[in-house]
Amino acid sequence: MDGRAVAPAAGTVLNALATGTGSAFAIDLETTATVELTGDGDVVGEIAGRPEADVTLVERCAALTIAEYAEQAGLDESTVGARVRTESEVPMASGLKSSSAAANATVLATLDALEVVDSVDRIDACRLGVRAARDAGVTVTGAFDDASASMLGGVTVTDNTADALLAREEVDWHALVYTPPEQSYSADADVSACERVAPMARLVEELALDGRYGEAMTVNGFAFAAALEFSTGPMIDALPDVAGVSLSGTGPSYVAVGDRDSLEAVQTRWTERDGTTRLLGTRTDGTRTT
Repeated sequence: MDGRAVAPAAGTVLNALATGTGSAFAIDLETTATVELTGDGDVVGEIAGRPEADVTLVERCAALTIAEYAEQAGLDESTVGARVRTESEVPMASGLKSSSAAANATVLATLDALEVVDSVDRIDACRLGVRAARDAGVTVTGAFDDASASMLGGVTVTDNTADALLAREEVDWHALVYTPPEQSYSADADVSACERVAPMARLVEELALDGRYGEAMTVNGFAFAAALEFSTGPMIDALPDVAGVSLSGTGPSYVAVGDRDSLEAVQTRWTERDGTTRLLGTRTDGTRTT
């Protein structure tokens, strides 16, 4: 039995490292996972074009999903294995939630292969991927904010300490992404520095829960760029033309949202910097089987 799913990347509204509350929104960059079930009990992962990459996360996602749902699928968990392959448009270690997208796509593709995907609530599937991310050590907070935005689409606000969804709303934005050449792994972030900007994070949370996502993003961006020692220059470049702009996750990418014409003007400025820019849509449909 085979399964296939695609999951979108996400940008940050509120970084959860300070208080455990986070917020993110889905953007139109995709990771695809294909899963082939086997009868040897082994789970083996592969990332297309990256033979040296660590596949612990996707293997753990498939293994946890099999452990949780093989019986429901009428299979003997001890004999079910999987071959997992992911391919992605999302740059790794860039702050664009590549791990959450890979986890969501793998979990849903595994559920698809087990032929139980329609009976599993999407939030429960999301929590499986978050568990796998914690097990694999690729996240500090568990990234339920990022994972929920990728799984459900739209903007989500979450309590990452309880893996609880506090709010979700569909938004009609365009998003401009600037990714500098360097990489930044979220598991290596200076958590203590982030915790010192908790008063600003609580303000961002209030703004987000009030639906003022653009303002929330911008406050978040300046607070966490300072805490994580990233330049605020790209955000200054974007203001006041955009609805909101932030360092995404623990960097190094920056994401701005607004109407397409305004973002095109910002893109002209951002392309003068080293790195890559992408003008994208936001996504409301989240992770889906194909």
